[in-house]
Amino acid sequence: MSKINIKSLMVIGLTSTLLVGCDAMDQGQSDDAAVEDQTGNVNEEGDVTVSEQRVDVSSGVTDAVSAIDDAVVSVINLQQAAENPYGWYGGTKSDEAPGEDDLQTVGTGSGAIYKVDGNKAYVFTNNHVIDGSDAVDVLLKDGTRVQAEVIGADVWTDLAVLSISSDDIDAVAEFGDSDNLKVGEPAVAIGSPLGTDFASSVTSGIVSAVNRAVPVDTDGDGTYDWEMTAIQTDAAINPGNSGGPLVNIAGQVIGINSMKISTSTVEGMGFAIPSNDAVDIINQLEKSGEITRPILGIGMVDLAMISQQQQDAVLNVPKDLTGGVVIAEVNSGSAAEAAGLAQNDIVVKFNGVDVTSGVELRKQIYSTKVGDDVEVEYYRDGSLEKTTINMRASDQSL
Repeated sequence: MSKINIKSLMVIGLTSTLLVGCDAMDQGQSDDAAVEDQTGNVNEEGDVTVSEQRVDVSSGVTDAVSAIDDAVVSVINLQQAAENPYGWYGGTKSDEAPGEDDLQTVGTGSGAIYKVDGNKAYVFTNNHVIDGSDAVDVLLKDGTRVQAEVIGADVWTDLAVLSISSDDIDAVAEFGDSDNLKVGEPAVAIGSPLGTDFASSVTSGIVSAVNRAVPVDTDGDGTYDWEMTAIQTDAAINPGNSGGPLVNIAGQVIGINSMKISTSTVEGMGFAIPSNDAVDIINQLEKSGEITRPILGIGMVDLAMISQQQQDAVLNVPKDLTGGVVIAEVNSGSAAEAAGLAQNDIVVKFNGVDVTSGVELRKQIYSTKVGDDVEVEYYRDGSLEKTTINMRASDQSL
């Protein structure tokens, strides 16, 4: 396939050359005469000069960038480098608190200042940008580098909030309404692709789609365990753009750039966390440093992962049931235990929504609030049953 693509490109280039050549031959000497009569930008001494004509290049994109550019920052993840006995840096971290000289840059991302309150300014970015950091620095638009404090971060939504000194901060980003987006409207991404050397890079495109369900592996084990609802855009999103703003034509933040599909066969598929979703999480992180979510208190496995023999012999799965979530264990004192759920129950509906996988169930759980009473439908030994669960908060994952 690659050979075909290369040949196609070569043919296009050759065709262009032939077209230009034929055109020149047809015009003959008349072109030479025309060139001799044209002076272009030439001064009295015969030197070529730059035109003094000023072209107005203002557009919706330039206006959007101008409205937010000063609020966009680079976020630098610093981690401790332990010196090994042979004198070079590497190996494992020590238990001692790292000093400034012990830190090295392990990654960079982007962010934006969205609020100034007294002597503090607040910055949003992605959780994966600052994950594992021993310290975080923020590089401002004017090149000033300042220390930042991580106020809070959330792995499930991939959002984080930092604070920096508000000294000399005079620009903040404004959030727009992501629920009001139209497919095809302009979208502009601003950030630091490939690091701080390319800070404040601007790419433009359109909103390609809204409400995209994008599977995410939050713990890096190769298995999807979350489904993010995202804005899809064809504005170029590169490593280092993560955490930076996706803005509309008014320069308002409509999304926070988080990921892209990166393969040799895919172009222009980037994804951003919608602003309306992000604002709720950002406010909670700023106030409490964490997100309090309800849990069931269970271990689980997708029914599709259970062998047909076990489905028949152990679970007594109805023949027409094709999906669900099998409870592998129930934590003592959990909301699930209080509601009477038990090992080997197969959850098929949660809060009125059909669930066929753990990803779907987790998303429905996290859409409820602590204290909510939620109806759950499940199969037990082949019989469909119902129970009501009072949602509780916990530090456990489910």
